[in-house]
Amino acid sequence: MISFNYETQFELPNEAQIEYWIRKVIASESKREGEINYIFCDDAYLHKLNVEFLNHDTLTDIISFDNTVGNELHGDIFISVERVAENAKDFDVLFDEELKRVMVHGVLHYCGFKDKTEEDQAEMTAKENEKLEMFHVEQS
Repeated sequence: MISFNYETQFELPNEAQIEYWIRKVIASESKREGEINYIFCDDAYLHKLNVEFLNHDTLTDIISFDNTVGNELHGDIFISVERVAENAKDFDVLFDEELKRVMVHGVLHYCGFKDKTEEDQAEMTAKENEKLEMFHVEQS
């Protein structure tokens, strides 16, 4: 089950499309959907989690708590819509595109992809691009 929760004024305008896409992403990696909760929040909310649980005193766009069991993906993905909006401006992309990239990034972590080294980051970005393309193909 994929759920969307809001700790800010933001709401996804296309929850059903996003949910369908995330399900396809999970299946494309030969994983099973468990319980995945997306929690959309602001910078202050996510900063507090970053300090409290990860001991990082920095702003971030996403924190994912992975509770995956075997091939069944479970976890909570917290996303700062403020940070996503800033990153979209910095990367000169649409907010919607950056948001989808961050959303799939969390799921890809659950699938086993990392982003700590340059090599891992390159692989993660390639996977994000591949999965974003899946969304665009569905919309055509």
